[in-house]
Amino acid sequence: MNTFSRIACLGALLCWAHTATAQLERVGDVALLDETGAFHQLSRYQHKQAVALMAWLPGCSAQESALSAFSALQARYAQQDVAFLLIDASGAITRAAGAVGNLHVLNDETQLVSESLGMQQAGDVRLINPQRLTVLYKGPPGQALAATLDTLTDKPVRETLSEPHSSCAINYAARDAHHSTPPDYAADIAPLIIEKCASCHRENGVGPFQLDSHLSLLGWSPMIREVVMNRRMPPTQVDASVGQSAQAHSLTREQRQMLVHWIDGGAPRGASEQDPLADFEFTGGDDWLLGEPDYIVNTPPYAIPAAGILDYVYVDVDLPFTEDRWVRAIQYLPGSPKSLHHLMAYVTAPDEDFWGAERDSTAASRRFLSGYIPGKPTVREFAPGTAIYVPAGHKLSLQFHYMTYGMQSEDKTKIGLYFTEQPGLKEVRTRAVSASEFVVPPRTPEFAMHAQHVLDEAVVITGVRARMNYRGKHMRFAAELPDGSRRELFSIPSYNYAWQPHYQLDEPVHLPAGSRLLVSGAFDNSISNPANPDPSREVQFGLSSSDEVFIGYFTYYAAE
Repeated sequence: MNTFSRIACLGALLCWAHTATAQLERVGDVALLDETGAFHQLSRYQHKQAVALMAWLPGCSAQESALSAFSALQARYAQQDVAFLLIDASGAITRAAGAVGNLHVLNDETQLVSESLGMQQAGDVRLINPQRLTVLYKGPPGQALAATLDTLTDKPVRETLSEPHSSCAINYAARDAHHSTPPDYAADIAPLIIEKCASCHRENGVGPFQLDSHLSLLGWSPMIREVVMNRRMPPTQVDASVGQSAQAHSLTREQRQMLVHWIDGGAPRGASEQDPLADFEFTGGDDWLLGEPDYIVNTPPYAIPAAGILDYVYVDVDLPFTEDRWVRAIQYLPGSPKSLHHLMAYVTAPDEDFWGAERDSTAASRRFLSGYIPGKPTVREFAPGTAIYVPAGHKLSLQFHYMTYGMQSEDKTKIGLYFTEQPGLKEVRTRAVSASEFVVPPRTPEFAMHAQHVLDEAVVITGVRARMNYRGKHMRFAAELPDGSRRELFSIPSYNYAWQPHYQLDEPVHLPAGSRLLVSGAFDNSISNPANPDPSREVQFGLSSSDEVFIGYFTYYAAE
């Protein structure tokens, strides 16, 4: 900034007698999806100097001047590292039909983000430092906001600048209702925690702390609020407007509102003498839910240290079958449920390893048996008339991912296989559609990736799985039909390397021969990626976890 600009900005600030300053305010980390389904999280903008968020109410004519001013500022500071975004603060469940001008619209269907940012009316702007989560400016998108933006490259902002204005008021109906009638711990909150959280956050569970009483929930409530608001928890969340799966653990709109408002109200114990969390007992973790399996695979024992980051463990387990078998269902019983974070299993030939044909093909079709992730005990039962084919002499190739938790332990996971002799079975297979020979440049927050494969037969898609490593950002699954139309299948807006579930689709998708399977996504090799071990490093394609892969898995069987 030149001397004249500095003097002009200073003069403008001094002339605004109605402008107030205060010690820098702080906000929590929050996340929302925009009109395209893209994921936006404040702390994932650390490659930017600031994020400007403006409250937007569809149908409010009083905000038009603010919208024009905000758009003008976006154009004016296009070359400066500032992100400009709108927040639909109306609480609308349906997302905006498209961007407003050049501005993406974040869908705050719960209104929790707008509420937590203190937005009171349309046109309210919050200019936020994503590194420190501090509010640099709040008010309308006028000269005071422009002056604050001008100072960003010159010196740090040490006080929150506040500018009053008037527009359409935001109605926070759920907040007011919960303030009037707070959610009840025993009747509302504890059952939600039991359903969504307690299977991991329990004694010997994979969660880092236990939620086994109101007192423990009260103590952890600030962290619970944070991870709900930035959508880290529950894990394995997806964009339900694209595809749905029982393996996704998202909270509903009403559940998020109820839980956050209860915490904001001090997490009251309520009048009930009963404590459902204290009474809850996790069951099924050591039981075969379909009865005794036809065959139990005992994996080799593995000693897990007390501390450290562990690379994947690969194990081959021989199967004694002298005849072909068909697996209709499978269940895992982890030997160390607090350490075992995920397990993947393939049926492989004697000379084949875990990666098999994926090493040399970008569209390998394989026998993926199933995967395990922590949580409620589950059985994977394949659709009637379908099963996994296990040729005689084949084996299992397993990939284990362990997490340390401060104590040494040993894992001896058991895999229960349930067979069927039903005639005319269709084989369940998994198509790995991948990209290879790519290089992800350093300090790149969005490195787009694509992969595709044309089907030579009609299939029924029953599930999908995303696979990237530390730099993975998001992945989307779709199909282009022979007539040129596009069918969206599934979307994982915020990929997390620590959680790699196989999502079984609630509704299988039939695709004709000639359909093109499409996988799109991106890597984040920047400082904004909290899982990135080194944003300054160029990352190449490779099957090691220190490299990167881009693989979309489609589980399917041949259609009639």
